[in-house]
Amino acid sequence: MIIPVAVTSSSACKQELPLINFQKGLTKMESLFHNRNKDKVVVIMGATGTGKTKLAIDLAKHFQPSEIVNSDKIQVYKGLDITTNKATEEECDGVPHHLLGSFDPTTNFTANDFCYHACSAIDSILQKDGLPIIAGGSNSYLDALVNHCSEFRLRYECCFLWVDVTLPVLHSSLQLRVDRMIEAGQVDEVREFFDPSGVYTKGIRRAIGVPEFHDFLIAETNSTDERTKMKLLEAAIARVKINNCTLANRQRQKIQRLNGMWKRNMYRLDATETIIRSGTRARKEAWEDHVLSRSLVILYNFLYGETHVRSRNISPKNITNVLSGPQPTFALSGVAAATH
Repeated sequence: MIIPVAVTSSSACKQELPLINFQKGLTKMESLFHNRNKDKVVVIMGATGTGKTKLAIDLAKHFQPSEIVNSDKIQVYKGLDITTNKATEEECDGVPHHLLGSFDPTTNFTANDFCYHACSAIDSILQKDGLPIIAGGSNSYLDALVNHCSEFRLRYECCFLWVDVTLPVLHSSLQLRVDRMIEAGQVDEVREFFDPSGVYTKGIRRAIGVPEFHDFLIAETNSTDERTKMKLLEAAIARVKINNCTLANRQRQKIQRLNGMWKRNMYRLDATETIIRSGTRARKEAWEDHVLSRSLVILYNFLYGETHVRSRNISPKNITNVLSGPQPTFALSGVAAATH
């Protein structure tokens, strides 16, 4: 049967989800997203710029009703949407988000704060028989939640999806992303958070892309000549690019350490082809083949618990048909196992 479900969220991405197609014979989503012991939660990890947000939204639209809990320690703050690369309302595509642009940018949002608010958000999603999807690049938050929050450990079963891109390719992509941010108005955005005292250790001012522009903005305030300001601006942009690449390296190293602890339930998805392919269509195909289809396979098994596989060559369309059909016709765990 087809049932319309209206969903609300505290984030800016407030829209009504599309109609939900329940499988025949399933009267509640509880039979999909819950079991008798622990509720199920999806966690999407990856270095900055690998496609975590896109994957979270794509999966949320396939496994409805789903809602996303942001786990990026900078995106939790209000403001600097370009600099922090927050998902736009258009990119959210109607999928509700929690902890995204929700907190005062002048305060410090700690790992303990994240654990409290994330558990609260997950509870609210589950109360609506939804699937919680945690996504973000702050692995220290995820470490605190999964490894050190006793309430979370007792109540939830997690499936970890690691979106990975080889570092040389990722570094090049991150540098191009900085150029796009500058073109989109990042400097004007950062100017509003400029602190002449040079204190960038609290709240959103810690974000990469803010302190790097300090010297340029000081020169601008002092009416320095245009040639000097241009040199300072170019130097600032270069530092932003370097710092983004350094961040990606640190994040990847942290994920590799976490993988040692969560390996049994953690799956690496190689998204390199989605970046190196040229052309929108080619990149879309690479995304579906290398990231989305494999993720759907993994979550199909995580949610449905199938154990037998007949085919390893399954397209996103095949999986979508299985998810929306009256009865699953094949199990996909063999493909999921191959992605470890």
